[in-house]
This record gives sequence, C-alpha cells and structure tokens, in this order.
Amino acid sequence: MAKTSANSGSTAASGKATGLLARWGITLAGGVIVIAVGAAYANSLSAPFVFDDFLAITQNPTIRNLSRLGDVLSSPLFATGATGRPVVSLSLAINYALGGYNVTGYHVANTLFHALAALALFGIVRRTLLRPTLRERFGPAALPLALAVALLWAVHPLLTESVTFVIQRSESLMGLFNLLTLYGFIRAVESPAPRRWEVFTVAACLLGMATKEVMVSAPLLVLLYDRTFVAGTFRAAWQARWKMYAGMAATWLLLAWLVAGSHSRGGSFGGGVSSWDYLLTQCRAIVMYLRLAFWPSPLVVDYGMTVVRSLAEVWLQAGLLVLLAAGTLVALRRRLAVGFLGCWFFAILAPSSSVVPLITQTMAEHRMYLPLAAVITLVVLGAYRWLGRRTLPVVLVLAMGAGALTVARNRDYESNVKLWSVTVAEQPENPRAQSSLGCALAIAGRNDEALVHLAEAVRLKPDYAEPRYNLGNFLFRADRPAEALEQLEAAVRLRPTHFEAHFVLAGVLLRLGRTAEALDQFAATLKIRPDLAEARQMFADTLASEGRTAEALAQCEAGLRLQPDNAGLQEELGNVLMRERRWAVAAEHFAVAVRLRPESAALQVALGGALGRSGRVEEAITHFQAAAALEPDSVAAYYNLGSALFQERRFPEAAEQYAKVVRLQPEFAEAHNNLGNALVQLGRLDEAQAQYEETLRLKPGFTPARNNLARLEALRAGQPGR
Repeated sequence: MAKTSANSGSTAASGKATGLLARWGITLAGGVIVIAVGAAYANSLSAPFVFDDFLAITQNPTIRNLSRLGDVLSSPLFATGATGRPVVSLSLAINYALGGYNVTGYHVANTLFHALAALALFGIVRRTLLRPTLRERFGPAALPLALAVALLWAVHPLLTESVTFVIQRSESLMGLFNLLTLYGFIRAVESPAPRRWEVFTVAACLLGMATKEVMVSAPLLVLLYDRTFVAGTFRAAWQARWKMYAGMAATWLLLAWLVAGSHSRGGSFGGGVSSWDYLLTQCRAIVMYLRLAFWPSPLVVDYGMTVVRSLAEVWLQAGLLVLLAAGTLVALRRRLAVGFLGCWFFAILAPSSSVVPLITQTMAEHRMYLPLAAVITLVVLGAYRWLGRRTLPVVLVLAMGAGALTVARNRDYESNVKLWSVTVAEQPENPRAQSSLGCALAIAGRNDEALVHLAEAVRLKPDYAEPRYNLGNFLFRADRPAEALEQLEAAVRLRPTHFEAHFVLAGVLLRLGRTAEALDQFAATLKIRPDLAEARQMFADTLASEGRTAEALAQCEAGLRLQPDNAGLQEELGNVLMRERRWAVAAEHFAVAVRLRPESAALQVALGGALGRSGRVEEAITHFQAAAALEPDSVAAYYNLGSALFQERRFPEAAEQYAKVVRLQPEFAEAHNNLGNALVQLGRLDEAQAQYEETLRLKPGFTPARNNLARLEALRAGQPGR
C-alpha cells in the first residue's frame, strides 16, 4: 500500500510539473506572437491618415465628444468605415479623447487589436488540435502548430491594410470579436461550469455584430464547429446548447437594425451593378486573394471599381472556385477539419464577396483578414503531415520573411503621396487612385504634378463625381474659378448628394460674384450636411453681407442647436450681432468662442471689440493685450489696443501701440493718423505732423487726416481749432 501511495504521489507531481511546463509554453508562445506583431508594425505608428480615414475620423464630428455617447455610436452616413458600426465609432472616440488627431494612438490601438486577435487564433487552434477528433494526429504538437499558425498569420503582409490603414480596424476588430466568439464557445464546452463562457460567447458575438456586417456568419460557424469537432451532429449540438445558440441568433436583430438604420452605409450597395456581374468580379477577386496569400505582391490599397461583365473573362477562376467549394462540401459531409476550414474561408468572404454589390470597392485586400487564417491553418497542418517536427522551423523562417515584407509594405504608408504613387504604378487605369494621388500632391505643394493626375482621373472616368470635385477644388484653390466652375457643376450633377462639391461650388460662385446662386449652393450643402459648421458660417456671413441679417442669425442659431460648442459658429453669430449693433449680446457669444478656443488671437480681438463698443473698455484692453501676447505680429491686436487706450486717455501707451502697427504695416493710413492724434496729446507736434502727412501720402482723400493737419497748424499759430 505504501508503495502504491508513493507511486500515486509521484504521478501527481509529474502531472503538476507537466501542467506547469505547458502553461509556461503557452505564455512563451503568446509572448512571441505579441513581440512579432509589435516588431512588424512598429514602423506604422507614425503613418498619416489615408483614404477613408479623413471621412471617418478627421471630418467626423460625432467622435469628438465622448460624453455624448448617443452621438458617438451614430456616425453619420458619410463617415465611411464607421457608419452603422457603433463599436468602431466608440473606439475612434476613445482615441480622439486620449490624443485628438495624433495618429500614433490610433495605430497603437490597431496593432493591439491585431495582437489580441492573433492570441485568440492561437488559443483556438491549440485547443482544437487537442479535441478528441484531432488529438491522436496533432495533439502532441498542438502548441507549436498553433504558434506556427498564429505567428505566420499575424505577420503576413496581406493583413497590412487591415492594421496600418486606421479605419480598417473595422475589419480587424470584427475579426477579433469573431475569433473571441469561437474561442468562448470552445472554453464553454471544455468547462465544467460553462455558463460564464456561454455568456462571453454571446457578448463577443453581439460586439462583433456592432463592429462590421461580415460578422453575420459567426453564429453559423460556431454551430458548424460544434457539429464538426464536438457534438457530431447539428441536432446534438442544438439540443446541448440551444440557449446559447438562441442568444447568438438574437444578435442578428442588432445587425439588421444597424444595417437598416445606416441606409446601406450611404449608398455602397447596387449602383447599377447586377448581382451576377458582381459575382463574376468576385471570382477574379477571390482567386487573386488566394494568390496573395502565397505570394503577397503587389499589394494595392485600392483596386478601384472594375466590374467583370462576362463569364468568358473569368471562366478559369470560376472553375477553380467551384472545385474548391465542391471539395469543401465533400469534406463537410465527412466531418473533416478541412471542411470546416473551407467553410470558414467562404462563409466569411460571402457577405462582401458574393452577390451583394459593394460598388465602392469591388476588390479589397482587407476582406482576407480572417479568411487568411483558414488558408494558413490548412497549409501548416498539411506541412506537418509531410514535414513533422521540421514544420515549426520552416514556418519560423517563413514568418521572418513575411514580417520583413510587412515592414516594407508599411513604408508605403509613410505619406499619402507615396501610398498613392505605389497604387497608381500598379493600377494606372484606376481613376480614384489617380485622383487621390493628385490630391496628395496638391497638399504637398507639387501643383503641376497634381494637375496632371487630377485631369487624368477625369479623362479615365468622366462620369465619376469624385475626380470632378477634386479637380474643381484644386482649380479653385489655384485661383482659376471659371475652370473650377465647370468641374464642380459636373460633380453635383453626377452626384447630387456630394455635399463637399456643393460647398466648394458655393465658394466659386461667390468669387465670380454670383451671390444668389452661391446662397442656393450653401442651402443645398446644409440640406445634406446640416452639421457642417464651416458651410453654415459662410452661409450666414454671405446672408449678412447681403443685408439679410435675420436669416443669418437663424442660420447661426440652427447650427448652434446642433453644435453648441462650435467656436466658429459662436464667432459668426457674434459677427452678425455686431452688424445689428447688439454689442453686449455679441460679446457673450465671442466670450463663449474664446472659452472654446482661448489660443485664437482673432477671437480675443473680436471679444475686445464687442466689449469696447459696450462701454466695457478696461475689459476690452485685457483681451487686446491677450491677443497681442498670443500673436506678437497681430496688427489688429495692437491697433485696437491703441484705440482703447486712447479712449481711456492713456496716451503714451496708445502711441506705443500705434507705433507698433505702423512698423508692422507701414501702408496702414488710419494707423498713421491715429498715431498722430496720440502724439498731439503728448505735445510732440512735429512727429504728429509727419504722421498726418504720411497718412495723406498713402491716402490723399482721407479727410480726417487733412482736418487733423489743419487743426495742428491752427494750434501752432495759437488759433482755436475749428
């Protein structure tokens, strides 16, 4: 008995040591994955915003105030990548709250999401290989094989678009929640107390549905996993865990509500492309994705909107996909792991790469984020059958090569000019790429090159509104309003909902003196984007300049109801009230604007002017001084400060401020005249005369200076001034 007891104790100790060793191995493998992801994406942290990042982040007002959670979770229709995806919007709002538009924080978050997804994949593969159906064949090597799969997937360059391109976190975040859903299910079936893991699974599924529409297949894939690796049949799976499946199915209600509420994400669907033509296009796209999985070059951020119209163009790709689908069905029938992997590949691609036309991007590398995991798993497990223990060293070599390619690809994101230059080199017939390169070059100040690419984009697709808008905007900024007019009118004709085209067209019409038409375009802009503060400011300013101050006030007030903390609208309302001579009320709105933007010297001057007109001269002086401190070369600050000091009979200080003005802006006639007035009060008559004479030299018809000079002559003659 003693001997048996000793043996039992030895066995228990051995098992405990084995378990501890396994845990250390898992921890070490997880650390390797995280370090590899960090190394592969370290050079992406300073990459600027690109492509749809501008609409979803820098132009998206709903992410700027985390306290307004309702607004945060409801990104507007134009915010491509965030619309109808509240989890994505919330993540962006948290990034903005932590660092504004500092790109590093956004990239750190993207890299973190990707690393977590890789860890979840590692856990799924390891635990699956330890399932009874696979344990005999793969169980002893479950940990190194899981590490090989997760590591190669994590650093594969095909995933750079989903990680380095900020708004494509919608794909990587969805991928994370999709993987966590499956991971939670596996833990639930392994746990003696599965309830908390079942809740975790449903919660992850719900978050995934609120992240991206591709999550729609997750409940079905979990059920298929259950049937393939756990229960053996769909009926047994349902009977054992029907409550969990009912909970997961209920998450489809949230997805349906989000899709309906986002109006199909502002028009991404359809657009005259038939489901058949889109399906043919996806035959080409999916085969291209598979090629890139094995040979990831060239990688392109935008493949344009090319549509295949004939089966004859893609019969070879279609035939290959039919064979792969048929093989998947056969494997599924036999309950093989390869069948599940094939179904995983096709089911995740199906929402975006089957029959529902997504015409804004008919092909996109980010769609392979999760499907690539199935391809890599199949390859690694196949290699293990052939190479055995040599698989891990081979995969490590491949991972180092893939990581190097990822680092190289991230360099393409170093600037918008570089990224779009690479894209145009690979896709010269892509009008959107040509247009985007033109915009990037224009921002970089390379105007001649910009014009070439913008014009080429219009030539490639004359009926495409975006290049027309971009070319028109460029021509307007280049002070060529007549040429800009043609392009912008074409843009709004081709796409009446293009609010930016309406807005810039309004500016062009103002430049051309066609004010009534400009007002119509401002109204059209605000009908589409009522929250566009800049358009409402210009609309109100134009109305006020036309003497329609009541309408101008109404525009400002309407804008402030939507955005009470918008400094620009507060400023514009103050300006309109100044026209109405309502100085005190104007001062209130300027004060709000200053509180919102205390670093603005112009707002400090505006507030000081309103206070001065209200009789609160000492307060006005304080704000003029603040403006001068903020902007030491501000002529407006010194001029208004001089006037306020003169009004308070602080003549030496007034003369000092006016002297600064004429040093900064020698042609400012009124400043010379006012300096002369201050010098007269100080008894410095010769200097005053010189200032009056300079005023008349600059502005011969300036009556106040002529009268002041006459008074000065009378003063010198001992005569009373007139």
